[in-house]
Amino acid sequence: MVLKERIQAFAQLGEQIKSLTEVEIDNLCFRAGNGNSWFTPESVQLALNAWGESLTEESLSAWTNNYKLEPTAPKKVGLVMAGNIPLVGFHDLLSVLISGHKAMVKLSSQDKVLMQFMISEINTISETLGANIIHAERMNEADAIIATGSDNSARYFKHYFAKHPHIIRQNRTAVAVINGNEITEELTNFGKDYFQYFGLGCRNISKIYAPKGYDFVKLIDALMAYETVLDHHKYRNNYDYNKSIYLVNGEPHLDSGFFLMRESEALVSPISVLFYEYYNSEAELDLTLAKHHDKIQCVVSANGWYEGSIPLGKAQQPELSDYADGVDTLEFLSGI
Repeated sequence: MVLKERIQAFAQLGEQIKSLTEVEIDNLCFRAGNGNSWFTPESVQLALNAWGESLTEESLSAWTNNYKLEPTAPKKVGLVMAGNIPLVGFHDLLSVLISGHKAMVKLSSQDKVLMQFMISEINTISETLGANIIHAERMNEADAIIATGSDNSARYFKHYFAKHPHIIRQNRTAVAVINGNEITEELTNFGKDYFQYFGLGCRNISKIYAPKGYDFVKLIDALMAYETVLDHHKYRNNYDYNKSIYLVNGEPHLDSGFFLMRESEALVSPISVLFYEYYNSEAELDLTLAKHHDKIQCVVSANGWYEGSIPLGKAQQPELSDYADGVDTLEFLSGI
């Protein structure tokens, strides 16, 4: 298949996702939730909707336009996928297939239902494209590797795949920057960045930077619309546990009734906790964020006022060209 045909096939996949019936979506949500109880119907539908909107001929053509993606000798690219949020591994599969290579796929046990659904749909649309997907538990025959895991897993991957061209992804998080001028609607939008997927994604906000003396009551009040997050038993268990630890240890914290806030220099907060840190000047903030550059997936601020950031509420809406860890996957694949 030439690139144009591959683009058309994935655009058709986008249309098929958008045309799923309510019964089909309910069935997918039920099976995905059985496989991973963090995958609520809302989370699954959010992920499906996002891919349905992204997989258009126009978007795919614009994304691939500046690359040479007609390999004379297609390579086998091993994909070790994450499963922390629904369909988190699909971008890598899409990248490999649209580049004209073969994907050796090791699915995460946490996200098998949805990924298998997408692979099945690809096979239905094009047997030729589907034939380029190989399920594999071992990557011995892979010519290149794209692997995602924890920091510990990443160290193992880097050692094990040292002789292969590779992209190894490890733990990252997202942060928010506020300046005190945000209106209530903007602060409410921040809730999408923090609460969607229960904070399990690498684009979920785990920490917020605020000017010295900022009163977080305004933020907490703006986020009350998300208090139903406590209805999920796993989230509630995390909230109750972290609250009890802070109380027993006498650690200063803010309690909204459905999430906790704690001042910390650390970047990654536990589920149900939002870390915060004050800054005295924008210059000081610049230095702090630069120090953590390798661990920050994205930065959000109201209307993207902070340089290099995206608007509040948009962290979970990445473009096709928003690559994990900032490593251009298509450039990597066009060069192997």
